[in-house]
Amino acid sequence: MNNILIIGGGLAGLTSAILLQQNGFEVSVFEKKKYPFHRVCGEYISNEVLQFLESLNFGISESGYSTINRLEVSSVSGKILKAELPSGGFGLSRFKLDHLLYQRAKSLGVTFIFEKVDHINFQDDKFRITIPGKGEYESAIAIAAYGKRSNLDQKLNRSFFYRRSPYLGVKYHIRTELAENLIRLDNFQGGYSGVSRIEDEKFCLCYLSETANLKKYSGIAEMEEQVLFKNPRLKSLFRNSEFLFENPIVINEISFAKKTLTENHLLFCGDSAGMITPLCGNGMAIAIHSGKILADSIISHVKKDSELNRLALENDYKLRWEKQFSLRLQSGRLIQKLFGSTLVSDLTVSVLGKLPTLTQKLVKKTHGDTLMY
Repeated sequence: MNNILIIGGGLAGLTSAILLQQNGFEVSVFEKKKYPFHRVCGEYISNEVLQFLESLNFGISESGYSTINRLEVSSVSGKILKAELPSGGFGLSRFKLDHLLYQRAKSLGVTFIFEKVDHINFQDDKFRITIPGKGEYESAIAIAAYGKRSNLDQKLNRSFFYRRSPYLGVKYHIRTELAENLIRLDNFQGGYSGVSRIEDEKFCLCYLSETANLKKYSGIAEMEEQVLFKNPRLKSLFRNSEFLFENPIVINEISFAKKTLTENHLLFCGDSAGMITPLCGNGMAIAIHSGKILADSIISHVKKDSELNRLALENDYKLRWEKQFSLRLQSGRLIQKLFGSTLVSDLTVSVLGKLPTLTQKLVKKTHGDTLMY
């Protein structure tokens, strides 16, 4: 029972792998890409997980991350709301953070299989994971941490997979003249963009858009010109920045629908278990937090009992997850409705600008409590 299989080597999968390996389990992680590589992500992380990351001893303090404690939000027409971020956060690319976590996990003895998982089957109280042309891997416990959406979701018959999502995400790395302690959120019709500093004097520019925006135009560049540039602040940002990627990184079918935490005893964490809207940020912190919660549940139940009580483990994980994230994700979905259109975003920015106490309450809902270790 000591070996555990994790499908997906993102923040949640790597966090779980490190903690489980440190606690006597033999962990294997399946990741289809080799580190380091880029992912579509806003790359802002709230300070709620910083002390925990430092406790993992993988060099986060020497990573060159930026410190972020100010927020600006612009409406579609360019009206501006400014606020402090009392708990704050930091900026670090997934390219660097994932690689550092991978190196730490590998140093602890975690096995990495850089292959795409084709099938996950549970039978005779064991999981069997199939790699095309490579055979099968078996374990009593398997974790699904493969991200927002995968063909595995279809094979597992997860209900959200069959509901089309109207969103796509686009990410760039840029060099630009913005304050290094600022995260800026800029609205446009049918979406919103975030920009904040990461390591090496670079900035991450990432936006979420309704897919319908793209369908009206010949491609992403024209969509940006015709839709995003209606916000004068976004137009200025794009026109006065150096873009470091040859092409943007794009992901389709981003779903914020509620997802299941278990399916036929498979345990889901990270974006596979549920996503917060990018406008509220902190998807990275939630992924790290959920990876720790799941690892804690497994450690507690497997070490305590000689025989695995799956129902008790799954119920414990669900209770921990709901306590930490249920209200937060609901709040994110509600806050998202305040932006993304000209009239509503203008009204929201104007009202919140006159009500700083309410603004701080909304900001607080997007930042969780400090993750203990």
